[in-house]
Amino acid sequence: MFMRLEARSEPSQKLTYLSPVIAVALTVIIVGFIFLAMGIDPLLGLKTYFITPLAKLSSVYELLVKASPLVLIAVGLIFCFRANIWNIGAEGQYTLGAIFGGWMAVTFHESESMLLLPAVILAGVLGGMLWAAIPALLKIYFRANEILTSLMLTPVAVLLLDYLVRGPLRDPGGYNMPESRSFPDAAILPTLFNSYSFHIGIFISLITAILATVLLYKAMLGYKVDVSGNAPRAARFGGFSSIKMTLIVFLISGACAGLAGTIEVSARTNQLIPTIPLGYGFTAIIVAFLGRRNPIGAVFAGLLLALSYMGGEEVQVKLQGPSDLTGVLQGLLLFLLLGCDTLINHKVSFSSGAVTNES
Repeated sequence: MFMRLEARSEPSQKLTYLSPVIAVALTVIIVGFIFLAMGIDPLLGLKTYFITPLAKLSSVYELLVKASPLVLIAVGLIFCFRANIWNIGAEGQYTLGAIFGGWMAVTFHESESMLLLPAVILAGVLGGMLWAAIPALLKIYFRANEILTSLMLTPVAVLLLDYLVRGPLRDPGGYNMPESRSFPDAAILPTLFNSYSFHIGIFISLITAILATVLLYKAMLGYKVDVSGNAPRAARFGGFSSIKMTLIVFLISGACAGLAGTIEVSARTNQLIPTIPLGYGFTAIIVAFLGRRNPIGAVFAGLLLALSYMGGEEVQVKLQGPSDLTGVLQGLLLFLLLGCDTLINHKVSFSSGAVTNES
């Protein structure tokens, strides 16, 4: 008896949109059983994970702050994924954005010019684009697999950051600590509502998602992206350059990731350190798919994944839960989401006898 998947002739559109809801519900149920296996009351564990982080206004601010880089990076990745380009190295592009933006802020640490912050942001965007251009050009000119090249560049970026804060960018008055100078006030993103953490980067990410929605659904660029991803032969007949499209979507993705990295160091750490919040680039992949490769959907998915970070911290502190619970939940969510999508688009069939290869 053999089991195989056969493509459905007409996948259910309703289930396609419900797939993230089903995946989230199944993830919550499985996490409840995980709490039970750890000896924690499942209801208490789920309440601590998903509800407690939203109990205070300051926690809601923190949720929005954590969601901001996830949304920004995911919006950029959506352009790649819709064009059937697999940029898995957004983490490295995010890190390069932080490096370039931080370098600009540290270089002009005595400046009080109002132009410094825009220069820092622009430098971060260019840094992300530069790092994204590498796998794009390798794919264009050498047909290198962009999954491997973009992914392998990520540890290079992280190690580059570590080298810089221990060497060329290290604070000369920092007692040999691996950190850069503190950014000048002119290079720090403004905060709102008298909160030290609630910064305008949240609105930048929301505006970026809206602009991306317009580009993807109302502009010719979005049409070219979708045709290139769904019907590459039709795109060639239509005169759409696959080389140009590969470069464009990689640069957009790198720009968004670089912007996220710059905002993170400008608004949160206010200096370059080896341990800037990492992992956002990989989590944003889940955000992009959970949001159905739609920028507005990515906003809501980003909030959910940001909640997973905060919930994991709450469980760790209040219930002495494991620090890896967040990673487990995110992995489960992606696995179940892909599983739901597979079963929506395919049906399982059984057959007896040998399986023959079809040409």
